[in-house]
Amino acid sequence: MWPWEHLAFGYVCYALGSRGWDGRPPSNAAALALAVGTQFPDLVDKPLAWGLDVLPSGVSLGHSIFAAVPVVGAVLLAADRRGRRAVGAAFAVGYLSHLAGDGLYPLLVGGELSLRYLLWPLVPTADAGQPFLATVWTFWDKFVRFLGTPRGRLYLAAEVAFLAGAVALWLWDGTPGIPRPEREHT
Repeated sequence: MWPWEHLAFGYVCYALGSRGWDGRPPSNAAALALAVGTQFPDLVDKPLAWGLDVLPSGVSLGHSIFAAVPVVGAVLLAADRRGRRAVGAAFAVGYLSHLAGDGLYPLLVGGELSLRYLLWPLVPTADAGQPFLATVWTFWDKFVRFLGTPRGRLYLAAEVAFLAGAVALWLWDGTPGIPRPEREHT
């Protein structure tokens, strides 16, 4: 998934859950924690794999349940100790929605469900082994070529509708994550 897709998917999951749980939209702090959580696995893996060549893949350490469980647990514990459970939960939903989205995404673009990365390092993963910008370009080029196919155009229409819906929900929620003087600062 692309970063904006992770953010939109995570926001929809958390915002709907937040409204269902306590009837309120996400707070500023929760929205920011959610945004970080939705990007966290890639912020760990992409630079370490594509930039520093420390990891074998851009979906390895940060995408593994062996890292996700302790990281999410530590964030939840730290947030609870500070009386900020919603902030910890937002990070957790963001992180876990990222992992789920990466598994489901191949289905949307004509591939197969793949969850191998969740078990790294027990199950190996590997990228093309190119430098950071070359790897990003390779994925982007493949994506743009896909969009030129009939299935790609259908995907693009669904993507635009989903992103528009996520933005509409965020606007309806009052644009949490963008502090304003008259807003609460939790």
